[in-house]
Amino acid sequence: MKISARYMAVFELISEIFKDKTPADVLINNYVRGRKYIGAKDRRFIVETTWQIIRRRMRLAFEAQSDEPRKILLCFLKNEDFDLITGDAYGLPPLSPQEQKWLKSLKEDVYPQNVELEYPKWLFDEINNPLLLRSLNEPASADIRANFISVKELQKRLQKEGLFFSPTAYSPYGLRSSERVNLNNCMAYQEGLFEVQDESCQLGAVLCNAKAGEKIIDYCAGAGGKSLALGAIMENEGCVFCHDADFSRMNPIKNRAQRLGVHNLRLINDVADNDFDLFILDAPCSGTGTFRRAPDAKFRLKPQMIDDLNKIQSEILETAYKHTKKGGRIVYMTCSVLKKENENIVENFALKHPDISFVDHQELWNAKIGGQYPFDGKKYLCFSPLKTNTDGFFFCSLKKC
Repeated sequence: MKISARYMAVFELISEIFKDKTPADVLINNYVRGRKYIGAKDRRFIVETTWQIIRRRMRLAFEAQSDEPRKILLCFLKNEDFDLITGDAYGLPPLSPQEQKWLKSLKEDVYPQNVELEYPKWLFDEINNPLLLRSLNEPASADIRANFISVKELQKRLQKEGLFFSPTAYSPYGLRSSERVNLNNCMAYQEGLFEVQDESCQLGAVLCNAKAGEKIIDYCAGAGGKSLALGAIMENEGCVFCHDADFSRMNPIKNRAQRLGVHNLRLINDVADNDFDLFILDAPCSGTGTFRRAPDAKFRLKPQMIDDLNKIQSEILETAYKHTKKGGRIVYMTCSVLKKENENIVENFALKHPDISFVDHQELWNAKIGGQYPFDGKKYLCFSPLKTNTDGFFFCSLKKC
């Protein structure tokens, strides 16, 4: 493809992405899969350029003084030779006289802080931590979880396939690559020797401290990431019940479990029993902790959504309380960095139920992970790119006395 055609593809992509209706990764994957004629190098250029623009969207729009995708793209390309990147039959249309004049009028300016950090003002104010916000706009590493194989053995297997990973800092099952990795043709992946999973989520599964003899439920199982990790950690002993309000969300679990060799998961529609030893809630949330991987998501998020999610989070904690036996544990997790979805929710829940107590998380960490304890307090764990070099992730284990 000519450079002009590459940029035309980028323009078509951001025109859809900036409608803020569909996740960017879905649109990008559908776009390249539907155009088999795009070669590997062209595909890489188109995808990487599109993500660069997404991560700079607010600054580019501020410079352009416009939300129009073409103006944002032209602003991104302002130092390029437009004779090379426009005018081709399959490329970007040439600049109009008005656009030429407009581009010459662009000036360097000081961004407002929320624009500099690439956050809508309301979300910038809500999180109120510039260092954390900056870290959440950086690309994430590629983390994988070893499955029924040691980290060292998996590392060697991957090296034979030309893939180079290093052990993660905390997870006993984790390997990490600082570069984007294409795993489509990886034999170790097809053989079920690992699963793609951020280190924070791996640690969440480990810290659940699930035991084969316990009655366990993953109440908001979704596609099964935590359930599959639990199944492997328990070495296929015992049983993990998997539930989701939308049963169809769990459809991928069977195929994933088959590839990974996990056999101790059971999918259920309804939860009637009130004697669970371990009730796991990976609660529906804003996903603010995953902006490194989905920087476009912040533009689809609205303040009212947080209020609606808070109601759901409080309700499902009450459900957990009802179905957990005395002496049992409730684990509450989110992939959010908002206190409204994390500390506030569990503190209010504990105030409402005097028989609920907080597990000592430093003691839990020392027992299950060991080594450095990277957190400030013991009541809950707040993972982030700053503290743990992971996605933003909240973990809290509560005991029903």
